[in-house]
Amino acid sequence: MPWISATMTDVEIWNNPSCSKCVGARDTLDEARVPYVVRPYLDQPPSAAELTDVLRRLGVRAWDICRTGERAAVARGMADWPRDEAAEPRWIEAMVAAPELIQRPILLLDDGGALVGRTPEALAEAVERARPGDG
Repeated sequence: MPWISATMTDVEIWNNPSCSKCVGARDTLDEARVPYVVRPYLDQPPSAAELTDVLRRLGVRAWDICRTGERAAVARGMADWPRDEAAEPRWIEAMVAAPELIQRPILLLDDGGALVGRTPEALAEAVERARPGDG
């Protein structure tokens, strides 16, 4: 159960409940008592505008967070898609249509940034950025 402050939420986590990395991210935030809300992004997919904003916040391109080994990506032939600015809207639309293609967990921080929380280092950074001045 997420620990949520009555006054603020520091982190939004795009969560897949069957993903071990998502479980690890939630556990890390719980342990650090970092307030967060869970977005079940498979059930509540982002819009193209939301995903574009997340890419900006992450500082990456769409293909950088696309799970090209997923069945939906293989069926679309995404591994062979161009990786240039002109092709990026196509990548974004594919991930909006099939949100399982989006790397997880994505942590949206209240400082305006975002992280893909797949490593202990990324999770430690999320905790640090969510609690500036605590330490």
